[in-house]
Amino acid sequence: MVEIGHVDGKKSDMTLGWMAVVAAALHRDDGRWLMHQRPLGKHHAGLWEFPGGKVEDFEMPMESLVRELTEELGIVCRAAACAPAGFAEGGFASNGQALVILLYTVSVWQGEPQPLEGGAVGWFTPDEVLALPKPPLDVMLAQRLFQNLGSNPNASCQA
Repeated sequence: MVEIGHVDGKKSDMTLGWMAVVAAALHRDDGRWLMHQRPLGKHHAGLWEFPGGKVEDFEMPMESLVRELTEELGIVCRAAACAPAGFAEGGFASNGQALVILLYTVSVWQGEPQPLEGGAVGWFTPDEVLALPKPPLDVMLAQRLFQNLGSNPNASCQA
């Protein structure tokens, strides 16, 4: 719900809907996780995030994730290699819709991830990921991801 204003002294709320976004927590065997730094000129520029993007109306989330990883990082993965890991909701897109980010772990892909749309990519330990400056929803996703992995945050997340 978004507070629109006041009508006759009463608060007026209106739901503007929500937008599904997918994100990938790419994981290597050495216990490092890929993070993407937002390019200059974009919302949250300079902050680190899990790569991904908007789910289009005609796509299932895993299909969208596979597409986004190819477009953003130049890698190829299969939907079967994407395992649901959690979600975060809150904040708003530029069109006023609430955001829901669906996070998947991915540990099998082809190619070397590169920042095709600008910014940078880096491989980090779980503690380093948690310490990076991130948009609020990515902060929640990282905390939940590593909390869910429990005492072994470097454990493999094979799908």
